[in-house]
Amino acid sequence: MKQAIVNATVHTGDEIIEKAVVIIENGQIISVQKEIPSAIQQIDLKGKNLAPGFIDIQINGGEKYFFSEFPTEETIQDIYQSSLKYGTTNTLPTLVSSSNETILQGIEATRNYMSKHNNGVLGMHLEGPFLNPKKRGAHSSAIVRKPTNAELEEIIRYGKDTIKIITIAPECFTDEQIDMLLESGINISAGHSEMTYKQAQYYFSKGIKLVTHLFNAMSQFRHREPGLVGATFENENVYAPIILDGAHCDYAAARIAYKLKKDKFFLISDAAFLGKKVTNFKWENFDAHLENGFYRNQEGNLAGASISMIDAVQNAFKHLNVSAEEAIKMATSRVASAINMENEIGKIKPGFPTSFVQFNDDLSEIQTLIVN
Repeated sequence: MKQAIVNATVHTGDEIIEKAVVIIENGQIISVQKEIPSAIQQIDLKGKNLAPGFIDIQINGGEKYFFSEFPTEETIQDIYQSSLKYGTTNTLPTLVSSSNETILQGIEATRNYMSKHNNGVLGMHLEGPFLNPKKRGAHSSAIVRKPTNAELEEIIRYGKDTIKIITIAPECFTDEQIDMLLESGINISAGHSEMTYKQAQYYFSKGIKLVTHLFNAMSQFRHREPGLVGATFENENVYAPIILDGAHCDYAAARIAYKLKKDKFFLISDAAFLGKKVTNFKWENFDAHLENGFYRNQEGNLAGASISMIDAVQNAFKHLNVSAEEAIKMATSRVASAINMENEIGKIKPGFPTSFVQFNDDLSEIQTLIVN
């Protein structure tokens, strides 16, 4: 049955259309127009703004379960359902550095979940374990390691259609192994890395176009060695997601990054858990406790964030001096482009899914709207 979302200011991702009408049917957008068809069921937004639902490509847990501890379909459902409460309609459950057995379990759970549910779970993000130990952050030193060809081949063979992103420290790989990943079609994100500026530019030239949480767990910008941060700033093809919670990086640093990266700058939550309902957590060698609103481990390192994508968008609007339209793009169309899904999600246009957020002009009120 066709329905019409009416009386809305629509942020399509390409333009803003006032008093627009969005025609939808069977979970797909049919058209964005000005006229309301006769005899059609209407959803009246009463003058609110409408945008695509947010996309979070790095989220570790929902309100109850941590994906790396419980790499199951139940955890994925928890992450998805919890995310919907906070404006996120598309997610990549993220598995942090784990044993090979746990990685394969996570891949299988994600694949099985996606085969049963046609919703916003896009695949999974494998963050580690192939990271630089010097930049492991909260990842376990007992797990972080260099890859073997056999291990990498198994992960690619088993997960290439399920893993949407893999975060690695490229300097810990051989060129042959980097090429294996590039050829697999999995999006490589450079992170937890000690790369020099020169090394980073080399790997970017090979085809890596994404980094994991800019500034955090990577070689910093210095005047004699610009590092991975400097290489990211200079390379116009590289996307730079930021955890915008005021703790993972100062808002001033985020403003500078935005001025340099422009439409390659976007938002992630990197939430350990959503809703701050879990206050203490321990899994194998990974631990986190909620301290002044942030998750930290026993060593004092930040151990995942506690913000949602709504928080991130509101923080962008408040602290980056950007428009509401720009803040929304940082959580929608730009994220889709970063993972090569710009023709499937992240905009309001024909053929795209009917998962949205509705919000007021100052973004102080943001709600999820899914129409089936």
